[in-house]
Amino acid sequence: MIDKIKKARLEKLKKIVSAGIDAYPAKASRTHTISEAICDFDKFSAEKKEIILTGRIRSWRAHGGSTFANIEDETGGIQIYFKKDVLGEDGYKFLENFDVGDFIECAGALFATKKNEKTLLISGYKILTKSLLPLPDKWYGLEDKEIRFRKRHLDLIMNKGVRERFIIRSKIIKELRNLLEKEGFIEMETPILQLIPGGAAAKPFITRHDALDIDLYLRISKEMHLKRLVVGGFEKVFEIGRDFRNEGIDRQHNPDFTMCEFYWAYKDYNDLIEFTQNLLSQIVQKIKGGLVFAYQGKKIDFSLPWKRVKFTDAIKDASGIDILETKNINELRKKIEKLGIKIKESPNYGKLVDELYKETVRKNISSPIVFTDYPVELGPLAKSSAGDKRIVERFQMVANGFELVNAYSELNDPIEQHRRLKEQVAKHKAGDKESPKEVDEDYIEALEYGMPPTAGEGIGIDRFAALLTDSPSLREIILFPTMRPERSASNSKSQAPNPKQIKNSKKN
Repeated sequence: MIDKIKKARLEKLKKIVSAGIDAYPAKASRTHTISEAICDFDKFSAEKKEIILTGRIRSWRAHGGSTFANIEDETGGIQIYFKKDVLGEDGYKFLENFDVGDFIECAGALFATKKNEKTLLISGYKILTKSLLPLPDKWYGLEDKEIRFRKRHLDLIMNKGVRERFIIRSKIIKELRNLLEKEGFIEMETPILQLIPGGAAAKPFITRHDALDIDLYLRISKEMHLKRLVVGGFEKVFEIGRDFRNEGIDRQHNPDFTMCEFYWAYKDYNDLIEFTQNLLSQIVQKIKGGLVFAYQGKKIDFSLPWKRVKFTDAIKDASGIDILETKNINELRKKIEKLGIKIKESPNYGKLVDELYKETVRKNISSPIVFTDYPVELGPLAKSSAGDKRIVERFQMVANGFELVNAYSELNDPIEQHRRLKEQVAKHKAGDKESPKEVDEDYIEALEYGMPPTAGEGIGIDRFAALLTDSPSLREIILFPTMRPERSASNSKSQAPNPKQIKNSKKN
């Protein structure tokens, strides 16, 4: 069916070209956007002023010597009206070459129909782009979410709400950047390709640089390089960009994702808790118009102050297990299994604690909570607490199960940092592929030159955007999420959605 439609459209394209008309001109002569035309409708219609609008044809209704259509640009939609008496025999007949999905330039005057619909009476037109594949029906959307994510262009065309989500995402990033710059932070850019990936517990992607004949890794974090900048004399730095982790895909994870990281000299994690509350609550207020909103039917309240709980106390209250007093791996595993929790293969204490936390604590959270003071095993780059060396000065902010913020007082003792990184390498050799396989000696050397007391933080942009757009999965808020290939590379020709996969868009 799709092939038949494409063949018919190719025939129309031939007719356009044979008439000496460029079906894909380089530019248009638009004078106004559709929203501007509608906003100033009374003025334009009274003056009978000719304006030029452009857009994609979304509907087409021919009735003898009259044809009505609707076009849409980024700002909105409007009805257009072709009259044979105005365009002449040839001009009107040429309309047969247009289809829903084509882009058109329309010159004419605005008027209101008997039903008071704002309309443009066309005095002249020009094809801007001839489409060869049909759009899904105007009143229907794509039922198969796999197709929606694979063919995001169709998703954006057919579902206005999807476009609105990404506009909100853009506003979130803009507001975050503005607030950090207002505080005096300087935006930096650090390498994506790295010799040694660090700054997080994650399995990296590996690639090859042929000219240097070396393996390189896609960064899993920006941390190690941004802290080098603090060593170099910058006191407030941040970067917003993509990180890459070779991990599974679910509603909270995508192999490439957007993070904002910032580092602030002469501050500690307590300072960042206060700063983060104000930072994120301002963004929520700006985007949602208030601090209380609904996410997937649940009430989320960003009102200040946020609740604070020690990480170890939260786990003990939820499970009865004192993780600071249960450091033996086998003993801890047995206690977890007694709770009826099925855990993944966990080669070390830190992994077991993380699984216990996710199953007993995190999933029950709605409104923002700040968890503080983590076991040192869960914070190899964080400074130990002066009062208890078993814990580090780290906090996470969690809302509705999303870990939105991870922050800590940075460990700036090069000797202690070197020892901890060697412990991480030992974990890698023992089977923990998320731990680094070698020590970043260059970073240790940078610390040996001296880094002032510093606090650092990472904010998950995708998760924050999902929360503020009421999106159930990160795939809804990442334009092109990672997907399993539909077919082999040798048969990768793009295909339009099968009509059987089109259903009522309200289900989406």
